[in-house]
Amino acid sequence: MRITLLGTGNAGGIPQWGCACAACTGARHDPRRRRAPCSALVEADGVRLLLDAGLMDLSDRFPAGTLDAVLLTHFHVDHVQGLFHLRWGVGSLPVHHPPDTEGCADLYKHPGVLAFHPAAAGETLRFKAISATPVPLAHSKATYGWLFEAGAARVAYLTDTRGLPPATADRLRAWRPDLTVLDCTYAPDHFTPKGHNDLGLALETLADIGSRHGVLTHVGHGLQCWLDAHPTALPPSVTVGSDDELVWPRA
Repeated sequence: MRITLLGTGNAGGIPQWGCACAACTGARHDPRRRRAPCSALVEADGVRLLLDAGLMDLSDRFPAGTLDAVLLTHFHVDHVQGLFHLRWGVGSLPVHHPPDTEGCADLYKHPGVLAFHPAAAGETLRFKAISATPVPLAHSKATYGWLFEAGAARVAYLTDTRGLPPATADRLRAWRPDLTVLDCTYAPDHFTPKGHNDLGLALETLADIGSRHGVLTHVGHGLQCWLDAHPTALPPSVTVGSDDELVWPRA
């Protein structure tokens, strides 16, 4: 199984429009410091699964026939906006998602090529060698994390969330992921609005579930500034993800 982070930014991205902070200024001069909307690609045995669809160039990245399905964490715009253009294509593309009667804007009303399939929490979906199991997260809208297994590998992808619901935390402690990709939007000790971790809570969550390795995603520009100023702050088992980074298998 291969997992590539395609985007690692929060809703505003980096650089954030109109912002002159060090992180945003640096990203304007160095494309490697940019952060697009949070998204990932999961691959194994010829199967390609797109995890969230906030990127606006999906039709260029993934020509027709090169994706087997889309798995959504939730229907906030920064996680589905790429579907608005893609839906007017030709063919059919399965989209698995949390039960949500509203979805986002008119995607349900005018799905085009998108075949929406609500997934039940805890019900495993199988795509040849890949098993994908949705688990509830703690966010402001119905949201799933996704647990991936292929062979002996176990990888959890958990965004957007603030901490974990007790039942999800219990499941992850028992499951013991090899790698957890986890929401970390804010610098430590930030007053966290509903739905996202600061660094302190993210590290507590990784330790609590016993994840062997952690990769932080959904990074905001304030957190990026803090990390740049504290380059040795993370424990050895935790890194900050970058756009277009292969995170599994680990190097």
